[in-house]
Amino acid sequence: MTSQPDILVVGGGLGGVAAALAACRAGRTVVLTEETDWVGGQLTSQAVPPDEHPWVEQFGVTASYRALREAIRDYYRTLYPLRAEAAAQPTLNPGAGRVSKLCAEPRAGLAALEGMLAPYRSAGLLTLLTEHRPVGATTEGDSVTSVTVENLRDGSRRTLAAPYVLDATETGELLELADVEHVLGAESRAETGEPHAPEQADPLNQQGITFCFALSHHEGEDHTIEKPADYDFWRSYRPDFWPGPLLGFLAPDPRSLEAVPRTFVPNPEQDPLAVSADQSADAGDKELFGFRRILARKLHREGAFGSDITLVNWPLNDYWLKPLIGGGEKTTAEAVREAKQLSLSVLYWLQTEAPRADGGKGFPGLRLRPDVMGTEDGLAKAPYVRESRRIKAVTTVTEHDVAIDLVGPTGGTRYRDAVGVGSYRIDLHPSTGGDNYVDIGSVPFEIPLGALLPRRVRNLLPAGKNIGTTHITNGCYRLHPVEWNIGEVAGALAAHCIDEGLTPREVQADDGRFADFAGLLDRSGVERHWPEVRGY
Repeated sequence: MTSQPDILVVGGGLGGVAAALAACRAGRTVVLTEETDWVGGQLTSQAVPPDEHPWVEQFGVTASYRALREAIRDYYRTLYPLRAEAAAQPTLNPGAGRVSKLCAEPRAGLAALEGMLAPYRSAGLLTLLTEHRPVGATTEGDSVTSVTVENLRDGSRRTLAAPYVLDATETGELLELADVEHVLGAESRAETGEPHAPEQADPLNQQGITFCFALSHHEGEDHTIEKPADYDFWRSYRPDFWPGPLLGFLAPDPRSLEAVPRTFVPNPEQDPLAVSADQSADAGDKELFGFRRILARKLHREGAFGSDITLVNWPLNDYWLKPLIGGGEKTTAEAVREAKQLSLSVLYWLQTEAPRADGGKGFPGLRLRPDVMGTEDGLAKAPYVRESRRIKAVTTVTEHDVAIDLVGPTGGTRYRDAVGVGSYRIDLHPSTGGDNYVDIGSVPFEIPLGALLPRRVRNLLPAGKNIGTTHITNGCYRLHPVEWNIGEVAGALAAHCIDEGLTPREVQADDGRFADFAGLLDRSGVERHWPEVRGY
């Protein structure tokens, strides 16, 4: 490993990988650290199929994100026994899930990401340190001078230094460790002016986390797990804002909050090529098995797979009793343990008590898939983290910039320093402050460079969900392609600043300098503006 890289990227999720790729493409040396043994974050170690907008196949993502999507498709075309008509589909959806036009197994995403990183590792530009987490940071004035990481395999520590440090952690850990001014949880309405902000600020009011897991179904077999230790608690738990027990098929519709029954039909007979994934037309979340399906057996040669595989990330296993961030190590550990118990309890309930269409109870043929998750317990390697610490930024994106009710279906703030685009509803899951869903329409938005710039610190850049959004607007900025776009811009900006002898603030504040950087993004395939499309 180079003694001091040009750029240190801490966190190997989608934003971290995109940052490392952009910096390496610019010829800069990079050290990339990752807490788990898989890069990819929410796509892989958190096992969440990518939440994307309806136009993703035509426009609205960066060229490198599009390359990632095509690499995942090629993984299946090359290695899996696809039916000819499925392999020929240019927009192949391997799982035929309804949440996304590209539902796939975590290992497919991992293979694609590792393939994208491989040439830079071979060239000596990139050093990847998996199973390393940040435990300390030092600063001098307004700069971060070093970050200490711990090797989770043997407990050893090393201190890393670089001219630029990018925080691509899932929770914005470096913001805390390096005393970078930041926000946690919900801001007050008086502070942001947002209609959906609470009256009182609450740092511990954060979106719930989820431990995802994969299931297949084998009728006539019994794969029932041992009864989870906390099952009796979760079996009787009924939130104040829920229409019944949490472990049940009746749950609020996130958009209307009306009680809506979900259905559960393992291994549906419908031809997966007939499935349409368009959340602007249909959220697709009412039939649970097909919602986040990641392998569709009927896309493949008959008999190749005995079952579909689905990914469980449902209302039933969202966990919100304790905050993951900011409550201390004990609270964090308890939140992780309890969230895992909730997910295992959901599985046990499905196997033993869930109502069946034939009048019976339980689906004992449901098989937990640790082989798909890459873990011993069958749960994802890490919790799905929807909300991070967020920098106090030069530009803060608020509800007034993106909410369809405030700006109209074709409105939204246009930025002179736009460095990317994204689109998703403002989608907040139930929170640790006791809030129900907040799921409201938003417009396709631009990402301002000012939202990536801390107000004070000069050489640290956010590269994920930790940019200058609010508790509310994080709900539409937190998804896969936006995180990738943010990371890609952060990596490119750090490399550009080294090349030109500038600071990020100097690039953003000066029209001429920003135009030079924007031209670099344009040439690399970063879309910075939308054509005329309507929000939903």
